[in-house]
Amino acid sequence: MRALLPLRSSIVVVIVVVLVPFITNPRGVNSSSDAPLTSIPLDLYHTSDALLKEIKSLVLRHPDTLSMETVKMGNRGYAAEVLVVTYDRKTKHDNEKSKFRILMSFGQHGRELITSEVALQLLSVLAEEHNILSMGPVSITKELDNIVIKVVPMENLNGRKLVEAGDLCERRNGRGVDLNRNWGVDWGKKEKDYDPYEENPGTAPFSEPEAQIMRQLAKSFEPHIWVNVHSGMEALFMPYDHKNTTPDGHMSNLMEFLLWDVNRLHFEEKCLVGSGGGLVGYLAHGTTTDYMYDVVKVPMAFTFEIYGDSEASSKDCFKMFNPVDKLEFNKAVNKWSEAFLTLFRLGPSRLATTSGLRKWDSMGGKVIDGSLESNKENKIDGLDLGMKDLRNYFRLFLLSSVDLPMAELGILKAQR
Repeated sequence: MRALLPLRSSIVVVIVVVLVPFITNPRGVNSSSDAPLTSIPLDLYHTSDALLKEIKSLVLRHPDTLSMETVKMGNRGYAAEVLVVTYDRKTKHDNEKSKFRILMSFGQHGRELITSEVALQLLSVLAEEHNILSMGPVSITKELDNIVIKVVPMENLNGRKLVEAGDLCERRNGRGVDLNRNWGVDWGKKEKDYDPYEENPGTAPFSEPEAQIMRQLAKSFEPHIWVNVHSGMEALFMPYDHKNTTPDGHMSNLMEFLLWDVNRLHFEEKCLVGSGGGLVGYLAHGTTTDYMYDVVKVPMAFTFEIYGDSEASSKDCFKMFNPVDKLEFNKAVNKWSEAFLTLFRLGPSRLATTSGLRKWDSMGGKVIDGSLESNKENKIDGLDLGMKDLRNYFRLFLLSSVDLPMAELGILKAQR
């Protein structure tokens, strides 16, 4: 019996060694502290300095369609700057407020590098320096003549610098505030699973210079469409983030129809579509998109999630939020650039159908026979158009399935 004691001890030791990993990590998730973490592939991704330099060079090469400004703000010893690029095919007789206006932000969270790469690609396509798949440089030229697009390619430059310095999980700005929790709608509310590292809302609404810059830009530009571009999953979200419902009224249906068209054309209906708060798995308070919709009164306000690796370890942040091989990288930047071009084409036409007379009034812009006229005195409070034109509602539904150009049908077929 004594001779068996060492053997029994050995068996116990072996069992403990084998079972401990399953006891501490029952799902088998690769969360070991010594698991290799993905670093930034420098053959795919620009540094922040290089990306902004390339965008500025692009603007200088195309002064007829592109312009830029750098907006700087600061408080309490903290400073931020945001590059804003404007796309506008100017003519002698138009002005910014006479056109349909779209505002887009990329890179609001530092760790989501892929979003800024998409911004660069999109601007290159708009400048006709780059073509994607079957969508040639003139595929939506007519629509672009009537659109002004403002692109913020890297809203959170200070946070991005922290990521490049090695903190690959950092999403907040340079002083630890989540810019997508620093806005005024339902600000500061904390859910039971609140994580201050992830969701610090700041000391007050708009305490952060970056958020102040974006609010100032939105109020002066008065966009008809807002898109906040993130990564972490693939989804096309509309308000609301702070509750699990979408807004009431005709405009909410209009937004959802548009998102489903984009989903069908470019993503084989694989993206989640609907309320961010209802679909993402948690409620988010103080978000940019909710403020744009409820306070700035942007008729169509969206959050697009453009990439996510659900198989990545929770500690491997770069891999979770960004593609790490060339094939997936190119797929992301190309297909989302295509999707944005579709948004630019369909968005104005859908808003122009919100009444039988093709008139629409919001944020100082009126659509008359498909064009916009400045009319600040006729600004309305919101866009709760209700169901007063039921016939037009069903006409919109039918349009959502028929006004697809052959180029886009080709893309859909190729993807399948």
